[in-house]
Amino acid sequence: MLLVIGRTFSESLKNFVRNGWLSVAAVTVLFLSLFVVSLLFVVTKTADGILKNVQEKANVSVYFKTDVQEEAILKAKSDLAGYSEVKSVEYVTRSQALENFKRNNADEPVIIKSLEELGDNPLLASLVIKANDPAKYEAIANYVKEASFKDDVSRVNYGKNKEIIEKLNRLIGETKRIGLSLAILFAVISILITFNTIRITIYTHKSEIEVMRLVGASNMFIRLPFIFEGIIYAVIALILSTLFVFITLNFIVPQISSVIPKEIISTAFTGNILYLLGIQLIVGAFLGVVSSMIAIRRYLKI
Repeated sequence: MLLVIGRTFSESLKNFVRNGWLSVAAVTVLFLSLFVVSLLFVVTKTADGILKNVQEKANVSVYFKTDVQEEAILKAKSDLAGYSEVKSVEYVTRSQALENFKRNNADEPVIIKSLEELGDNPLLASLVIKANDPAKYEAIANYVKEASFKDDVSRVNYGKNKEIIEKLNRLIGETKRIGLSLAILFAVISILITFNTIRITIYTHKSEIEVMRLVGASNMFIRLPFIFEGIIYAVIALILSTLFVFITLNFIVPQISSVIPKEIISTAFTGNILYLLGIQLIVGAFLGVVSSMIAIRRYLKI
């Protein structure tokens, strides 16, 4: 069996070289298919990482009216801490809020000067709520709206966080749809080109195949070189795809590192490299073998 595999694999390598530009065309389109799939994977993982990062930093901040006593705010904190969806509640006094604001705007002298000219602290005391599950922030915001202390509340800031998260979710969904459409398009093209390459290979080896039949070669022995040829296309395309994804990321990451943290993109690629290679191998082998089998079934009458 190993001898049969060795001989048929050797024959498939010869076919690959003989086909010349047809082999190059088949590998190129397969490479584009895998490249699109790989980039889609990395972009999706990066977007998921950004979304997770935003969700982890997200919170519901409940701001209280200036005339509300600290005792009432602490009672509201105790109430919220007992809610099942709440992970933690932090009380930020008006003076703490002012200190935080000055620290965050230390490089903005105009803002600091304007604040000093006011003479009074314009900031409100607040409760910063973290949820056990980021998906539960809306439920917490709704709970605050119906809570016993709702009349003491000046505003709740969840709306802005919700808008950012929803936009990110829409962006991820749109990216997946576009990427999937491109991947399907290139997959169909790669099947057609590989199919035609194998078909021409079968046609050029027509006399050899007839001789093999006459001497009693099994159907599997005749088919295997063409199947291996499709796999060779897929493996070369996989190697090229992985290399080009790596090069592309090395070029793009420095350009966007000010917008997207480098660690998120690196983790999306290096942290999932084995998974990514597995996806490429499965997709590439599927496209190569399927197109080979279609051509064999269509043109190899055995």
